[in-house]
Amino acid sequence: MGLAGAPRPRTASNRPRSQEFDRLPQVPTVQRERSGRPGPKRRPGRYLPLVICFDLLGLGLPGWLVLRTDGEPRALAGAVAAALVWAGVRAARGRYSLRAPGGALSTSGDWLLLIGVLAVLWTAADGSIDPSAAVVALIPGLLATTAVSGVRRLPRWGTRRTARRVLVVGEATGVDRAVRLLGSRADHGYLVVAAVPVGTAALSCDAPVPGRLAPAPADDDASTVLGAAFAHEADLALVIPGPGLAEERLRRLSWGLHDGGLDLSVLSHLSEIAADRVRPASAAGLTLLHVVPPLRRGPQPALKAAVDRTGAALGLLALAPLLLLVAAAVRLTSSGPALHRQTRHGQHNRPFTMWKFRTMVADADQHRARLATSNENDGPMFKMRRDPRVTRIGRLLRRSSLDELPQLFNVLRGDMSLVGPRPPLPDEVSRYDERELRRLAVKPGLTGLWQVSGRSDLSWQETVSLDLWYVDNWSVATDMGLMARTLRAVTDGRGAY
Repeated sequence: MGLAGAPRPRTASNRPRSQEFDRLPQVPTVQRERSGRPGPKRRPGRYLPLVICFDLLGLGLPGWLVLRTDGEPRALAGAVAAALVWAGVRAARGRYSLRAPGGALSTSGDWLLLIGVLAVLWTAADGSIDPSAAVVALIPGLLATTAVSGVRRLPRWGTRRTARRVLVVGEATGVDRAVRLLGSRADHGYLVVAAVPVGTAALSCDAPVPGRLAPAPADDDASTVLGAAFAHEADLALVIPGPGLAEERLRRLSWGLHDGGLDLSVLSHLSEIAADRVRPASAAGLTLLHVVPPLRRGPQPALKAAVDRTGAALGLLALAPLLLLVAAAVRLTSSGPALHRQTRHGQHNRPFTMWKFRTMVADADQHRARLATSNENDGPMFKMRRDPRVTRIGRLLRRSSLDELPQLFNVLRGDMSLVGPRPPLPDEVSRYDERELRRLAVKPGLTGLWQVSGRSDLSWQETVSLDLWYVDNWSVATDMGLMARTLRAVTDGRGAY
């Protein structure tokens, strides 16, 4: 089937943008196009007005309060102008794009652009507002909107979301790997509906195969892919480069798919890297992906350390009565000390003493060897859903995560952070491979992605993947979002045992 006669799939290129991430239509696309009747009208994503409204109020309201408190003239007008400019800056930089539900995280570039635009406006229109006071007034709102952006940008393990219908194109091994990985997690917006392999090799995955590409480049490559996309109502072709789908063939295929109205994504061999760390560039006709290194030095790590120490100190002061009450409950309900200390490994594999409220019998460590065969975790961690060593009050403390509160002392000392990977035991670390040891590149945390994503219900490999994502992609905004999500996870209590 030639390219000119290829059916034109109903894709993001030939339908309204507001429909791109809506739920799948109730009436199949093929039936609608054959009957000539328009499909049911669908509303755009409802998150967008809420995000814009929060950006307006989140920046404008704190700004107005600060300016008014400082006695600045025309505080309301200045706050309204700042809020409108902020929404305009985010819109101009693609932060409200429907292609990425939840928008993109605010960056320092957004902040600088906002301040620059406002400086010009205030200088030209109203010189009565003190610029330094205006910048200070913006800080609470900027931090609030960035924190909310961070919550939206976190990987949602186990969260259901409307997906794009994906047709995977490539050699059999690459197709199998992509289908397996996309099907193993639900923290993305892609649903594999079919595959078009290159060559005659069989697929081990269960994706439908409506067609195949010849081992060598052919004139009907694009029409074959477009026909498969039409048959399965795919709106995106995910192409996996390889020896059978090299540079020139991939280039010609992209021409045909775009001419046929089908969106195209090319799979990179990079993995577990947040989109904000990838900077596309071109040189001598080559497409380059510059990967920004993880945050290890600079203002953000310094700010994280300050937030950790300050938050831990304030938390200990505010929770002192609760800490005393829990300590008394532990002592009165079972024999032994109220606190339990363990040697754990922290940043750069350095051991430290971690404190917790005791949730097991006093001689629990002596009984661990005989329970080794009952381990329900598939990795080096030891976990039992009904561990007989856990006391009655201990089960309550674990479910509510109150047993972790003494670790605020570890955060205050600098051994731990408020947010980070789980601190492992020495015998666990002794069985780590090189990949797992990378979890220790940052300080362990009181909470983290593992806690807000299922805790002990996660497999070992899922836990490692979450921790490695955090190690490479953390930011202060990410930490703020995780702390906000921790409250929900603690209230829910799932995976805590």
